[in-house]
Amino acid sequence: MRVLYSFPHRIGAGRICTTAWYQVNAAAKAGAEIVALVGSVDKPLPDDVRAIETLARGRARLPYRVVGSQRMFRLHDRITASWLRRHRNEIDVVHVWPSAAFETIAVARDVGIPTLLERPNAHTRFAYDVVKAEAEKLGVELPPDHEHAYKPDVLAREEAEFAGADKLLCPSEFTAKTFRDAGYPDDQVVRHFYGVDPAVFHPADDSRTDGQFTAIFVGVAAVRKGLHYALEAWHRSTASLHGRFLIAGEMLPDYRRVLAPMLDHPSVVELGHRNDVPELLRQADVLVLPSIEEGFGLVCTEAMASGCVPLVSDACTEICANGVNACVHPVGDVSCLSAQLSLMAEDKASRQLLRAGGLRMVDEISWDAAGVRLAEIYAANA
Repeated sequence: MRVLYSFPHRIGAGRICTTAWYQVNAAAKAGAEIVALVGSVDKPLPDDVRAIETLARGRARLPYRVVGSQRMFRLHDRITASWLRRHRNEIDVVHVWPSAAFETIAVARDVGIPTLLERPNAHTRFAYDVVKAEAEKLGVELPPDHEHAYKPDVLAREEAEFAGADKLLCPSEFTAKTFRDAGYPDDQVVRHFYGVDPAVFHPADDSRTDGQFTAIFVGVAAVRKGLHYALEAWHRSTASLHGRFLIAGEMLPDYRRVLAPMLDHPSVVELGHRNDVPELLRQADVLVLPSIEEGFGLVCTEAMASGCVPLVSDACTEICANGVNACVHPVGDVSCLSAQLSLMAEDKASRQLLRAGGLRMVDEISWDAAGVRLAEIYAANA
C-alpha cells in the first residue's frame, strides 16, 4: 500500500511530533510503503520511508514563531498538494494532519485518491467550547496563542477539512463521539489508536523500598487536563495524609494563580517540565489525569506499560477499563476520583490487581499493534 503521509511539524521532536514519528515507523513496519512529507525531520525515519522536508533545507528551517504556525501549515499544505498532483500515480491513499490538509484533500479528490484525516483531538468546535466554559468557570484567561483559545479562522479551515476528507481517523471513542454528535456519519468516522513503546515505558524492578504512596500528573498543566480536579480530589482523599502528589509539566501562569492554594501543601510537589517521564511513571503508584477533553490520553497507556495505575476521566481513552486496568471516573466527578485515590492508597492488593491488568495489555497497545491497525485502515480505504 503506497501512502502519502503529510505532517506539517518537525517529526520526532516531541508531543504530537513524537506520535507521528512512531505512527510512520509502525505503519511502515506493518507493510505500508510511505512517502512522508513533513515540515522538517528532528529524529530520522527508517530507511524504507522516503522523507521529504517541506519547510526546511538541510539545517536551515523556516521559523514557525516568526512566520506564524498557520502560515507555515498552509505553505506545507500547498507544497504537499503540488507534490501529490505530480506524483498521483505513485500513491494509493493520503494520510493528512489537521490545519495543513485543505489543498491536499482537494487535489486528492480531483485525482481520485482517498484521504484519511488524523484527529489527534476531539472535534475542534467541541474542544474550544468545553475549554472556554471551564476556563471561565475557573476565572482563567487563556493566552490568545494557546492551542485551545478560540480561533475562528482555524475552526473554519479545520471544519472544511473535516467535510472534505473521506475518513476521519479518531484514536478514541470519546473523540469519535464528538464527531458523530456534530452530525458526521458513522461510515466517515474510523477508529484506530496510538501505541506505547515498551522499550521506553516498562515497569521498575520492584526495588522501591520507601513505601510512600505516590500519585503523579504528567502533561502540560492546562485547563483541559483537569489538574484542578486532580488537586481537589487529592486533598479530599486519605492519600494526601501520608502520600505525595507529583506534578510533572509546565503550567499556565494564570492557571497556577487559581491553583496556588491547593498547590501550597507539603504533599504536593511541582516538578515543572521533565524529560524523565518514563522513570517518573515507574516510580509512581498511580497516574491522575482527570481531563475534560482529549484526543487520546497517550500518557495513560504509557503509565500502564510502566506499572503505574491510571486514575483517569472517561474522556481519556476506553483502553482504560474501570476495575480491570484502571480507575475511571466521569468528567468532573471529584467525589469519585477522591474515593479512587483513597482506595489505591489504602488497598495495595486492589492496586496490584489493576497494575497487573495494565501490564497484561502491553502487547495489544504497543506501537507495533497500532501500526498493524493503521495499515489495515490504509488497505481498506485505498
